[in-house]
Amino acid sequence: MRFLVYNVAYGTGAPNGNSHRVLTSHRYIKTHDKHFEKIINFIKEANADIIGLVEVDTGSYRTDQMNQVKKIAKHLNHFHICDTKYGKNSLLRKIPFLRSQSNAILTAFENDESKFHFMPRGMKKLVIESKINNVSFFLVHLALTKKVRQIQLRYLEKLIPKGEHVIVAGDFNTMQGSGELDRLMDKCGLRNANSENHATYPAWGAQKELDYILCSENVEISAFEVSKVKFSDHHPLIMEFEIKE
Repeated sequence: MRFLVYNVAYGTGAPNGNSHRVLTSHRYIKTHDKHFEKIINFIKEANADIIGLVEVDTGSYRTDQMNQVKKIAKHLNHFHICDTKYGKNSLLRKIPFLRSQSNAILTAFENDESKFHFMPRGMKKLVIESKINNVSFFLVHLALTKKVRQIQLRYLEKLIPKGEHVIVAGDFNTMQGSGELDRLMDKCGLRNANSENHATYPAWGAQKELDYILCSENVEISAFEVSKVKFSDHHPLIMEFEIKE
């Protein structure tokens, strides 16, 4: 099977650098369709069976009310599951612009079972769990501050099932490096598909490894790449894998 995970930055495109990011900050309020069309074309060409999308807009003023998840799913003829990334009772879910800021899993296979979990701390609390072809996928977007990230990682330690086929992926925001995930991987029997720790952010000159695909030992990785495309401020990750019975 082929798995793609991508922080698409709500289809706002990739600036050429930090100064250009500031000068084009208006794109976070209203963005041009051309950025998202490039993302759709890339995802179609990647031909992934399962896709994890972080920072996807489900229909706000920014996208002229266009639901990016549904549009991609329609292009691919995929099933999809998504939700706003803020807590169930969060005020942010009531704010028109922010309540559309979501994460999603899309798949060519019909999901056996899907759940939404919410971490105890941080603004971005959503964890999507989806069981697909006997593999439990968890999609996350962790906090920007290390203290909150550590609390969220402890929550994931308890949430991730032991002894099953597991893939945990998303934007972990590990500003201090991949060592932040050592305890999680040790406790849950996971390993980093990006074994050489290639940087994934920022796309205009990647320096940090923020995006991950973590796999249990019974997931056999046959290929992995960090795609160097610049359609978002993050690079996407693509992994091919098989399941060890």
